[in-house]
Amino acid sequence: MLGRTLLWASEKPRVQRFVTEGKLTRSVVDRFVAGEELEDAIRAIKDLNAKKVGGILDLLGEGVTDPRGAEAAAAEYLRSINRIEATGIDTTVSVKLTQLGLAFDKGRCIDHLRVLAAEAQAVGTSVEIDMEQADYVTDTIEVYRVLRSDYPSLRLALQAYLRRTPADLESMKEVPPRIRLVKGAYSEPPEIAFQKTKEIDGQYRYLTDWLFAHGDDPGIATHDSSLIHHAKQAAERANKPLDCFEIQMLYGIRRELQQQLAQQGYRVRVYVPFGSAWYPYLMRRMAERPANLRFFLRALVRD
Repeated sequence: MLGRTLLWASEKPRVQRFVTEGKLTRSVVDRFVAGEELEDAIRAIKDLNAKKVGGILDLLGEGVTDPRGAEAAAAEYLRSINRIEATGIDTTVSVKLTQLGLAFDKGRCIDHLRVLAAEAQAVGTSVEIDMEQADYVTDTIEVYRVLRSDYPSLRLALQAYLRRTPADLESMKEVPPRIRLVKGAYSEPPEIAFQKTKEIDGQYRYLTDWLFAHGDDPGIATHDSSLIHHAKQAAERANKPLDCFEIQMLYGIRRELQQQLAQQGYRVRVYVPFGSAWYPYLMRRMAERPANLRFFLRALVRD
């Protein structure tokens, strides 16, 4: 119930104004967001790389509603890719298609993504396509289908809590898809998404097994130790090496576990967000994990 309330709050402008203009301390934001500028994220990823952990560079923001906004987001993504080349950091780039105009011009969105995927490939990195609200799932998968043959390193996020996800994966089976498997962090109704943790975790395990059987270089994106253990066992059952998949986590969450996994020889990447549009992202992180909310509340009390 608390998680659903926080997801609801993440979409309400009045609640956003109360939080962002109120006592929310900088320490809370800094825990989960690298900073407001690209260079803040670059520094955070350099620190991760020093610990043998890769990055996933994420420009916060979504739901662009006009071509000018999409052009600006595409330019910022391109600048990020150029900085990756200049600094030599180990990171991929995560892209939200609604930032590139998916909601109003899918063709132009594809054009933007094609440019970014080509540039990323040229500098030796890759693009990861975020999955957003259920309304955008079909179009997002279609965009991925259009470009994946030309850019096989593209990775698409799919959400385990959506009831449709097994069928979506089956529809991509003919060419092993490169998938980032997440639980899901948007408020969706019961007819679209599982609501109970047990159901979501059960589907996550099923989809993990599917990816090791039929996918390509899966990204297992979770902080849940039991689901990470399941992925390890799935790799063993498939007779695959430790580096046949990635374990992906979020900036500021379970940092000790990130280090342990990297030291054990697993490929670990951390999703490093930056930008001023941090409020919806932060609220979804609170909803996902009670420990995050406890940190948030302790910081408010300290103020």
